Amino acid sequence: MNQAVNWYTLTLGAFFTIAVLGSYAGEGEKETAIQTETTQNNAIPQVIEPVDLDKPFDFAGESLPMESFDVRERLDNELTLNTYRHGNTLLNIKKSYRYFPIIERILREHDLPEDLKYIAVAESDLSNATSPAGAKGFWQFMTSTGQYYGLEINKQVDERYHLEKATVAACKYLKDYYKRFGSWSLAAAAYNMGGTRMSRELKAQNATTFYDLNLNHETMRYLFRLVAMKEIMSDPRKFGFYIEAEDGYPELSDYREVEINTAIENLGTFADEHDVSYRDIKVYNPWLISSGLTNSARKTYLIRIPNKKF
Repeated sequence: MNQAVNWYTLTLGAFFTIAVLGSYAGEGEKETAIQTETTQNNAIPQVIEPVDLDKPFDFAGESLPMESFDVRERLDNELTLNTYRHGNTLLNIKKSYRYFPIIERILREHDLPEDLKYIAVAESDLSNATSPAGAKGFWQFMTSTGQYYGLEINKQVDERYHLEKATVAACKYLKDYYKRFGSWSLAAAAYNMGGTRMSRELKAQNATTFYDLNLNHETMRYLFRLVAMKEIMSDPRKFGFYIEAEDGYPELSDYREVEINTAIENLGTFADEHDVSYRDIKVYNPWLISSGLTNSARKTYLIRIPNKKF
């Protein structure tokens, strides 16, 4: 009995010593643990650390007031959520290789800050999404707003799904909000909640900046999510996302355009005539939302035809 007790005491003491020493592991031990886990178990290493907030942050050239504990904690919330929301953030980084070059070019053409591209990430995760309220596309336009900014929206054509045209519309929309509210932080928040509501809240709360406002939960988080996605997607490795250029989704740039100013009775037949599939047509032209195109107004459309099937 005494021998069993002694053996148990020694074993417990050794385990306690290892646990204590392990609790003081530094960076070297952490790196060793990562390498061992990866090589031995062929696993994705998981190292959970707080994000670094001891640096300046800005959005569209406007500095965040990081001396405010409220601002720090709200940014910390979004950085932490998006850093450890692995699957979604990883997919956004991959998709950015395909879509950011298009969005960045159009923003430059309209003399707008490049940071505004992160609105498309926050709105739709860089996809032609549909919200419960009926907003659609990368930039999540409602029907009336999209039409106001020049997008064609009907039962056969929905240009909210046309990335280039929707991005041009978003540029006009954001410019209007910047002129109206005087800062990109307020313009971005108004893009999320609506200009009328933003004006009402600014007046009711006697506020002049986004950071002085107390708004609905989604809009209170919105700007900080934009800044978080900017930080992570600008330097993925800093946040543990090891992605090579070849891991990103390639641009859909290998296509020719066919000018159409008549009706297309059936897009499947149209695809066959151009030696591609119906799926090819839909992937390259998501704004064609029906199986045909009546085109009674005889408008001219440019339909993209991939140069090879995928």
